[in-house]
Amino acid sequence: MDSLLLNHSPSRFKLSPNPKLLPIPSHHSLSVKPLHRLTFTALFAIKNQETQRTLQDDDEAYGEVSKIIGSRALEGGTGMEYLIEWKDGHAPSWVPQDFIAKDVVAEYESPWWTAAKKADEMALKELIEAEDGRDIDAVDSDGRTALLFVSGLGSEQCVRLLAEAGADLNYRDNSGGLTALHMAAGYVKPGVVKLLLELGADAEVEDDRSLTPLELAKQILRVTPKGNPMQFARRLGLETVIRNLEEAIYEYAEAQEILEKRGKGDQVEYLVKWKDGSDNEWVKAGLIGEDLVRDYEAGLEYAVAEGVFGKRVGDDGKSEYLVKWTDIDEATWEPEENVDPDLIKEFEESQIDGVGDVGAQAQAQLSEAQGQESARV
Repeated sequence: MDSLLLNHSPSRFKLSPNPKLLPIPSHHSLSVKPLHRLTFTALFAIKNQETQRTLQDDDEAYGEVSKIIGSRALEGGTGMEYLIEWKDGHAPSWVPQDFIAKDVVAEYESPWWTAAKKADEMALKELIEAEDGRDIDAVDSDGRTALLFVSGLGSEQCVRLLAEAGADLNYRDNSGGLTALHMAAGYVKPGVVKLLLELGADAEVEDDRSLTPLELAKQILRVTPKGNPMQFARRLGLETVIRNLEEAIYEYAEAQEILEKRGKGDQVEYLVKWKDGSDNEWVKAGLIGEDLVRDYEAGLEYAVAEGVFGKRVGDDGKSEYLVKWTDIDEATWEPEENVDPDLIKEFEESQIDGVGDVGAQAQAQLSEAQGQESARV
């Protein structure tokens, strides 16, 4: 890990000395809710029975394990199963990890996790090309995959290698619900964040604290000291991470107006109407332009302009435009900042082309609209 990390132990993956910002606890602090523990125990008991029956069919016991020839993660990343080749010639069978000698499992798994936790591209490549039946999304004791480790370590080469081999880009671990994007964002790896987004990772997956990678990065930035030369590179990296994530989420549309509000405190969201006509969407407050939020909270009314039909100089010496609205009959004079720049440009170009300074309909309304001022935006 480079000097930007506060904790230099890559296998522990702690983001900060502040406990409130540790969504990735070490295996020593891992806890399981009673409900999950009971569910897991019940399922495992069933698996035990099934395994025992499998190994004792027709009162015939399997012989000694020859080797592991395949692996697969249990649903939800709660553990591993291995495809066992038996020395006595029985057909290979799937067996839960706890029923296999630890040295046999270690011989199969240790090279994989060593390569992942060191972000060793060549070693990972050799293991993937070995075609030994290995699950690319195999999990460790904390339910983490190799992709999460190499993402946190900042290895773009390893991330691409695992992604091309079929790794689940949106997999959530069992130690906080973190994805590869959370790891890259939390460990301030802008290059990996950008790569994961290009590969198709979902930037809006939430962890167990309901934080997206973007919100996690913003949270870390808020507690990273300003004006400290030692933290300058870290803050710069976080700002790049945030910019990449924001562009991935909101590059497709520009907000036209806010329609509704819900939630309190950090959970405030606004129902946004988009200019491109896509479906209205609830968006968290921090992701919306401050001016739009300010106008909504101030109770300013929004309307849709049909066109600009006139121009004059107001009492303050600034330009005003005569705007025709789609939802009211009367045109109104508006300050330049309240009018869509595209409509102003269209009007100005019409004057250059000799179309006239006002339209016929606007001319009839001009005297009636004189002196009117509106708070419409």
